[in-house]
Amino acid sequence: MSSREYGIGVAAVLFSALVWGTTGTAATFAPEVGPAAIGAAAMGVGGLLQALLAARSIRRRAPELARHWRNLALGGVAVAIYPLAFYASMRLAGVTIGTVVTIGSAPLLSALIEYLFDGARLSRRWLAGAFIGLMGMVLLCVTGDATHRAGEGMTIAGIGLGVIGGLTYALYSWTARGLMLRGIGSRVAMGATFGIGGLLLMPVLIVTGGPFLASWNNAATGIYMALVPMFLGYLCFGIGLARIPASTATTITLTEPVVAAMLAILVVGERLPPLGWAGVVLIICCLIVITAPVRLVVRPPRTVQKI
Repeated sequence: MSSREYGIGVAAVLFSALVWGTTGTAATFAPEVGPAAIGAAAMGVGGLLQALLAARSIRRRAPELARHWRNLALGGVAVAIYPLAFYASMRLAGVTIGTVVTIGSAPLLSALIEYLFDGARLSRRWLAGAFIGLMGMVLLCVTGDATHRAGEGMTIAGIGLGVIGGLTYALYSWTARGLMLRGIGSRVAMGATFGIGGLLLMPVLIVTGGPFLASWNNAATGIYMALVPMFLGYLCFGIGLARIPASTATTITLTEPVVAAMLAILVVGERLPPLGWAGVVLIICCLIVITAPVRLVVRPPRTVQKI
């Protein structure tokens, strides 16, 4: 793979992480809407839109998708579980902690999945970058949100749901990339995976989504989250996954908790103490370590003497 293709993959995943970082703050603009409804609307509608965009290609590649139905089904179920766990985690533990735990656990879980099922080995550089990022997330979690009043039990429950969110996030990233490595294009792989997840989330939205109709503010929040972070964000994420390993992609998305923390401070009013800021700096250092291009030393070709 060329350095240009790798750079496009990194940029696409980074853009996805930036817009994903807005979801926790956006959800606070509709406090009457429960986390299940928020998650079902965002990922469910966004997933169906991805499937609709790729519908023609999905129909054309249906026989190939059918051969890999286990991968596809596993990814679809993971897509359906992820938003329910993620938004519930943020509601219980706060935007900063919920986002940090969910996204922060994903790289380790993604690496574990690749190790167990693909026999992959992680480079020392990746391990160093992941370690720096994880230290930053530990600092963010330790400092927490000084304004969140959920109580210790609810915070622990929120952290547990965040780990479930991280596992399902790593899982559908791995299954989608697996489809791509088998010759299925990123748009088809992501569209089919998220389409299944979206269909599974529709009953949840029907049962819990009534508050979206209560006000224009609630409706606008749902529309934004479905169209921008979920539809556009995951479209770019699929482009990135086609060019870089899933473990690298999930590590780059450590940008998401940084964005979420900044918005939580500036918009929601959550407070981040000095140790929390140190965590943000470490996460940025992690991104630099894992995404900076490696300089290759190329030896000049030997001169062939004519006889």
